Amino acid sequence: MGRIWKFGDDVNTDVIIPARYNITIDPQELAKYVFCEDRPDLPKEAQQGDILIAGENFGCGSSREHAPIAIKAAGITAVVAKSYARIFHRNAMNIGLAVLETDEDLDVFSDGDNAEVDLSTGVLRSTTGNAHIQTKPLPQVMIQLIEAGGLASFVRDHDIEELVT
Repeated sequence: MGRIWKFGDDVNTDVIIPARYNITIDPQELAKYVFCEDRPDLPKEAQQGDILIAGENFGCGSSREHAPIAIKAAGITAVVAKSYARIFHRNAMNIGLAVLETDEDLDVFSDGDNAEVDLSTGVLRSTTGNAHIQTKPLPQVMIQLIEAGGLASFVRDHDIEELVT
């Protein structure tokens, strides 16, 4: 369970983590600057379990992996959006950040609401009020990838023969 951080459409990777901070791949260093220009409170106040919600085309812009790394390192458990830029979606899944899509109205949630997301059912539920929505549930293998901490960890933890048969 965590706090909801609301964003609009077309959230660019340069908004997520400005290019001048991409001189490192250290997740904790990147987390200090996530959304630092548009939401300067987020790097200071985000906690483990928080959830980002956004509109269309989240993660558009440059294809750097720094953006999902910074989000995850800030403690964000999941991003729920109407749609994602393809490369952001791939990078997020590769590092084990849950990215869920929905066609439902995200305006039922307010910035700062407390909420929880169930990755296996795809339900995002406010614990502050009665709001809840259904996202497209993730396939079980994607949940396992997230739980493993990303693609590299998942592959290390599993016998490759097991994965291809």
